[in-house]
Amino acid sequence: MEGRQLRPIYDALELPDTKYAEEECEKLLRKHPNHYGAQSIKAFILARSGRPNEALLLGQSVLNTPSAMASAHVQQGLSLAFRALGRPREEIMVYTAALSFSPNDESLHTKVFKTAARNSMFKEQHHAAIQLTKLSKQQKYVWWLVVSLFLQAKHSKDDVSAPVQLKLAERLVEKAVTDGQLTSTEELRVYLDVLDIQDKHEQMTEVMADNGQLAAMISNDPDLVTQRINLFIKIGAYDKAIMAAIAALESRDNWADYKLYIEAVVTLVGQAADAEAKHSLVAGISSNFEKWAGVRGKARGAKLAQVALATRMHEAGHGDIVGSPEALIWDYLTEFQQKAICYSDIMQFIVARREPSVLEYHQAQLEQRLPAARDSATNSDDAAQAWVNLEKIRYLLQALMGETDPKAWMAGIEPLLKFGLGSSQARKKQPSCSDMAFIASQRIIQAAFLAYSAADQREQLHSALFKALCVLESGIQLNDNSFLLKLYAIRVYLYLSCYERAQTIYDTLRIKHVQLDTLGHLIIGHGMALGCFALDMELCYNGVTFYDRFQSKMPRDIEAVYQQGTYSNVQDFLEFQSNIVHSVQRECTHRYALRGEGYEYGNAKETLARWEEADVSSIEHSEQTLSALHDNRDVSVMGLLTPKDMAQWDLELLTQSTPIPGHDFIRAFSLVPQVMHYLVCADIESLQEKLSELTLVVDNTNDTLSRQDVLFVRGIIDVGSLYIQASDPQNEIDDQLSRLLSVIRTNLPSNELDPSLFSLSSDGIRNLSAAAELFTYMLALKHALSAQRLPAANAVGLALSQLRKEALKSVNTLRGWVDKNTRALVEEQWLAENDDDIFADVKRFVVGGQKQTTSMVTKACTTSWLRSVKNLLSQWEKCSS
Repeated sequence: MEGRQLRPIYDALELPDTKYAEEECEKLLRKHPNHYGAQSIKAFILARSGRPNEALLLGQSVLNTPSAMASAHVQQGLSLAFRALGRPREEIMVYTAALSFSPNDESLHTKVFKTAARNSMFKEQHHAAIQLTKLSKQQKYVWWLVVSLFLQAKHSKDDVSAPVQLKLAERLVEKAVTDGQLTSTEELRVYLDVLDIQDKHEQMTEVMADNGQLAAMISNDPDLVTQRINLFIKIGAYDKAIMAAIAALESRDNWADYKLYIEAVVTLVGQAADAEAKHSLVAGISSNFEKWAGVRGKARGAKLAQVALATRMHEAGHGDIVGSPEALIWDYLTEFQQKAICYSDIMQFIVARREPSVLEYHQAQLEQRLPAARDSATNSDDAAQAWVNLEKIRYLLQALMGETDPKAWMAGIEPLLKFGLGSSQARKKQPSCSDMAFIASQRIIQAAFLAYSAADQREQLHSALFKALCVLESGIQLNDNSFLLKLYAIRVYLYLSCYERAQTIYDTLRIKHVQLDTLGHLIIGHGMALGCFALDMELCYNGVTFYDRFQSKMPRDIEAVYQQGTYSNVQDFLEFQSNIVHSVQRECTHRYALRGEGYEYGNAKETLARWEEADVSSIEHSEQTLSALHDNRDVSVMGLLTPKDMAQWDLELLTQSTPIPGHDFIRAFSLVPQVMHYLVCADIESLQEKLSELTLVVDNTNDTLSRQDVLFVRGIIDVGSLYIQASDPQNEIDDQLSRLLSVIRTNLPSNELDPSLFSLSSDGIRNLSAAAELFTYMLALKHALSAQRLPAANAVGLALSQLRKEALKSVNTLRGWVDKNTRALVEEQWLAENDDDIFADVKRFVVGGQKQTTSMVTKACTTSWLRSVKNLLSQWEKCSS
């Protein structure tokens, strides 16, 4: 009967048609007001429709009706509702209430376990696992209990109970081994984890030395083989570690095993009493490396291990026993320079030893080889790749030697450009050509920042970066699959305030899913800073959608881990889930989305309702919650040819147009909506508290916020302060109002002075965008004053009306100037003849050989600027007081 009554609702949800499903719920509830099944499903519908408060109220009402929980329909609807609301404790209460009617229902106990497991509720998970082991003899439940005990102990803050839980888990596993119930490597990993967390490394080695079934499991699992070698090192059994490493490397080529082998030998060399013993140890490992270097499929790993051994011996003070790491590096290069990965292999070892004499040796070796490599590059793909690797080393050595002369960085740029962009190999999309174009663009960018580092040289910097853009775009035209060329093009376009083209290139990268968390910072937020908030909002919503879907999908993956018995993934999945759920980029994306919604125009009623109904409690942050955030953003993706500890040569850092948002940004833009909420709600006390917090943040940013963000946040503080002053009709507001209007006027285009290409490509659009954004918040202030019938509303309204007229005039003038003049100015100023120009070779190449691409880049810049200004003009037109 109940199922037939609910069928129309289920059918509507399957379509899915949430609105129709809710209508069917209402229809059924009109006939049967106490139909708990319909109430449960309605709670789920409300939760999924963005009405959490209503959903929670209705769900708890049903949950507090014990007799209702006997129905499977109620259990299903209510559990889904609480899951959608992110209320795992209430979801468990649903199953617990249902168990009062069916205490031996294995499926209900399983649901309790899985709900606890996917929400890291380890105590509840542990108790549910105990119940399952009592109800069923299935061995998987024993392992569920072991994993639960392990996780509870690992994450427990109770120093007394954790050892007890681990000991119990250990006994359960030992019994499983005795009974022959440890049958998979996944279960063996759990056993080792339980011992490892107790620092029982000796016992772990005994388990892994087993000659029976466990030994077969270990030998067939590369990770366990490596773990066994590492265990021997942990317990100081270096001889056994060496023997295990040799046995492993005889049958496979694993870099982790090489490193452990080297570490064990270097440690024993340090402990050896005499020179003969030291030499014997080194001779043994060197002989093995020589032997493996002659084996097909092992040569690269073994040769690189020779370099690693020599480097490590020098670090440990035993350099006299081994040969020069530098000589071995160049031997390695001779043999493997035709491989694209060669530079990545040896970069770490060149960087490890930065003494002047060592760098001079590398420089001499490079100078001997580079001319021949350059001359033979067109002979074959291998020869071209060899030249690319040497050019990368040339770049690295210049940085390590502290080269600051931009002319030195531009030396030899012409052959790189011709090969990377103008050769027959380039037209055939040879990968080494894309690499060479990338190296050339990095050299241009590096030279630009070295040549024009002073504040009064930024106009020249922009001119040089425009030429770098022409090189990057030429490379992209030849090879649309070059991720690195596109990343740098995005960075440089944004540096020149050209959002539209940067966003178009970003779209071609097809960044999705978890990459939105690691790479989203490359573009998200820049649109709002450059007047393109609608496009930026779309990216923000894509990010928010990913995070929301992740929160619903990842728990199902954790459930699957237990169901499939892949227990070694549990910790990784839980850590991954925590990192994404508590992600810095997630918080920044949400704040940008909120910021964009505040930027959207609405009439007085809509604007006040938006701020009044804002859920400000969910976005509050404390020092504790901020410190728990995890920064997953990948800055290494920029393909740097230099180490990260060299800021002056760090192109990832140099090409940032604004600081990457972090804790200060999250604090500030969590507080802005709170300020507006309390302002609209006329809660003076709370407003004053939030303004104090916001002032503290902006006064202590230490350049972690952009100049425009600081300008905007200080403007919001003034908006809040003006409201407090105006809330008392006896107070004068003229001075405060004038000061706030002056902030906006100062950042509008000047009607007296002609704009310049530099002002446009640097701060002009950014300042104008910040002014327009602040104006929308001043409109909200005016609407709040009017709604609360405060006399200051008229004065604020008149002032804003006048300011809007001024803004429309100046922005419209700017639009006409951009449309008419910028293309010609780019050609006159950024591609002008200059005998002293450091970048003359680049200009000659892009103007002479890459005219079509240069014209395209010019158009991309001018179109992007025009789009930003038009968007901002439209914003000012819509913002009527």
